[in-house]
Amino acid sequence: MTELTELTAARLLDGYRKGEWSPVEATRAALERAEAVQPEVNAFVRLTAEEALEQARESEERWRRGEPRGLIDGVPVTVKDILLQRGAPTLRGSRAVDPAGRWDEDAPSVARLREHGAVFIGKTTTPEFGWKGVTDSPLSGITRNPCDPSRTAGGSSGGSAAAVALGAGPLSLGTDGGGSVRIPASFCGIFALKPTYGRVPLYPASAFGTLAHVGPMTRDAADAALLMDVIGHPDSRDWSALSAPAGPYTDGLAGGVRGLRVAYSPSLGGQVAVQPAVARAVRQAVERLAELGAYVTEADPDLTDPVEAFHTLWFSGAARVTQHLGPHQRELLDPGLREICARGARYSALEYLAAVDVRMDLGRRMGRFHDTYDLLVTPTMPLTAFEAGAEVPKGSGHRRWTGWTPFTYPFNMTQQPAASVPVGADADGLPIGLQLVAARHRDDLVLRAAHALYGAGVASAGRPRPSGS
Repeated sequence: MTELTELTAARLLDGYRKGEWSPVEATRAALERAEAVQPEVNAFVRLTAEEALEQARESEERWRRGEPRGLIDGVPVTVKDILLQRGAPTLRGSRAVDPAGRWDEDAPSVARLREHGAVFIGKTTTPEFGWKGVTDSPLSGITRNPCDPSRTAGGSSGGSAAAVALGAGPLSLGTDGGGSVRIPASFCGIFALKPTYGRVPLYPASAFGTLAHVGPMTRDAADAALLMDVIGHPDSRDWSALSAPAGPYTDGLAGGVRGLRVAYSPSLGGQVAVQPAVARAVRQAVERLAELGAYVTEADPDLTDPVEAFHTLWFSGAARVTQHLGPHQRELLDPGLREICARGARYSALEYLAAVDVRMDLGRRMGRFHDTYDLLVTPTMPLTAFEAGAEVPKGSGHRRWTGWTPFTYPFNMTQQPAASVPVGADADGLPIGLQLVAARHRDDLVLRAAHALYGAGVASAGRPRPSGS
């Protein structure tokens, strides 16, 4: 059954339909794979084999009757341990969260998975409260890169990225407040989409406010479109949720890129130092977009680095999420998280509103940019995965994770859809990601362009194997 772990969700579903294999077989294969890779990469905080197999048996019976429940009936899925899942503690990477809660409610995106017959095989690792761009926490330790376990998987959805990359379920839900699905997707060689804010409802509301998005992490863009057709619908618990999309995202994938106006910004106007291997791989992929019929222009958005405004918003959110903790609980926190919480608690309301002003101006400028260009292409990350267990690369001079993620967090501030597409590897075999960004509400364009790159063979759904497998 090992080959089942190599398949996309779309291919698994086709096999269910044709009777080539069953949800039980696919679930057993995913669970076996998860158990095999867990000691080396540490992608999971919890595997739920017994419950998953029961869900798979129920799905198998529905397929036998020719009555699948929904779009992903019987597909093994994983959920980042930030999102509520009924019957499973959501500890958010923190020893300060009491596991003895009620845990009787699903987050909206998790509820949609359940309604569509997904099989839940486990919860994936996160840094504490998802606060940084790598995945390690006092609760669950370090999550490692599936290509090289001495390197980081990225974060904060690093467990989900590693699980998908290694075949432990083709679909995962991640969260992204500053790059948290795109960073690990780039480092681990998978696809991930941060949708337009509000497209995927979120409950409970994030303390990080409207920076926080929920998005699919998958083997390819087609699977992400399928997952968006499941989770991208309103939920009354999220007052900021968008209305239902005009039609299925899967229907628009075949549109290609011919005629699209693409701006290629290799370094945001010289603001970012990009590793040569990353620059080469992204440029080659952009050249392929031109060959596929896109009108490509090298152009930079009017984007002055908004890092200080982002810090004000992000650190304030961290202070808010830990505000209820007592002194003993605070001692249990990641030291880096304690540090940014202390800083966030010192900001005044006027300083916070000044950061909001920066954000609104950035959104206006990007809106004007997309009057001219349908898509913006950049590297997802300026570098490949660095040593595991560190917030910043050794010798980089950066103080915080935002120092090495300049291509990702600006688009949380603008709420635009942005995806990471794997487009190659460096000399050490470490994956490289290309970022596609569109105007708000044009998630369809991001998915179309990404799908075109997969169809052209520029992006690959092949997965790495850790050294011990």
